[in-house]
Amino acid sequence: MYHYRRLNSDQSFFQKIKNLDYILLICILALSTLSFFIMYSTDGGEFLYHSKSHLIKLVTFFILMIVISFFNIKFWHLCSYFLYGAIILLLVWVSIYGLKVSGSQRWIDLYFLVLQPSELMKIGIILCLAKYYHRVSIEKVNSFLSISIALSMILIPIFFVLSQPDLGTSILIVTSGLIVLWLGGVKIKYFFISFITFLISLPFIITSLEPYQKLRILTFLNPDRDPLGAGYQIIQSKIAIGSGGFSGKGFLQGTQSYLDFLPEKHTDFIFTLFSEEFGFVGSVGLLLLYTIIILRIIQIGSISRSNFARLFCFGFAFAIFIYITVNLSMVLGLLPIVGSPLPIMSYGGSSMLATMIGFGIVMSAKVHNQQTIA
Repeated sequence: MYHYRRLNSDQSFFQKIKNLDYILLICILALSTLSFFIMYSTDGGEFLYHSKSHLIKLVTFFILMIVISFFNIKFWHLCSYFLYGAIILLLVWVSIYGLKVSGSQRWIDLYFLVLQPSELMKIGIILCLAKYYHRVSIEKVNSFLSISIALSMILIPIFFVLSQPDLGTSILIVTSGLIVLWLGGVKIKYFFISFITFLISLPFIITSLEPYQKLRILTFLNPDRDPLGAGYQIIQSKIAIGSGGFSGKGFLQGTQSYLDFLPEKHTDFIFTLFSEEFGFVGSVGLLLLYTIIILRIIQIGSISRSNFARLFCFGFAFAIFIYITVNLSMVLGLLPIVGSPLPIMSYGGSSMLATMIGFGIVMSAKVHNQQTIA
């Protein structure tokens, strides 16, 4: 208890309030407000289940983000391995007792929230590897032992997430982990060798995929092969985005949405509805907002005195960029559909919780940017 108080006694409450990054805070508030109104649109312009639930989660998790930011960054360094281990235990719990929906077993019913632990691992893996590389000396970063330990930290959760099965989240977790390896100083040649190995083994990987996953790849290559079945979702997504034109059809005026042509419009395909209603101008504005958020996270990392804070901030910024890129590429038909939510915008408590925790730790790095960690 004394150690905990000492970690948080360096600043008064009002000093911590003053040291918050208000540019990042305003951008998150703007994104949250935008996400509520677009969720309101998915409910047909009425305050129904999705918009109510989304608003409650936005407010709750935003407050949680502020609370997290008050904890010293040293506290998050101290707890990193524990949090990683706790999420692993949740993944084990899911594999045994988790909720099974449409052939997938990914969730734990907590009554107030249906939790998807694999979403939390997107943050957990960055935290864990940031702590690991905080202590690894530059001479040992590229040693076989060092890389093996780091890869083991990535592969352990991937084993459980793939068994759910959830290929999309697995790819995002791996990507987040590899980003931290690169930031930690692992030589680019190892990534190149791994990429070549992946390409060589790709035919064997494809043969081991589930039938619905193979269908998604075939649909990506040729959506018109089954326009009323497997290709329906991506075809309608492209139609909706194109129909938005330059300035959009206007708020609550999205015909593709209101006529129910858009499946999953409140989750992974939320950008499709947004683009139809606000057009090219609105889409560019949304991307600009995300860009400012990412740049602020990088800026916070660059002024942090601890290597742990820098690694987490840079890793989280790159991860957010990857999540956005994958989601937009997916709804535009540039990538197969892999089930990747758009941060904050998409409906889903676990994804939003993980993102807000990440923002909170970034804000903690800003509030305590002069904190060094031995």
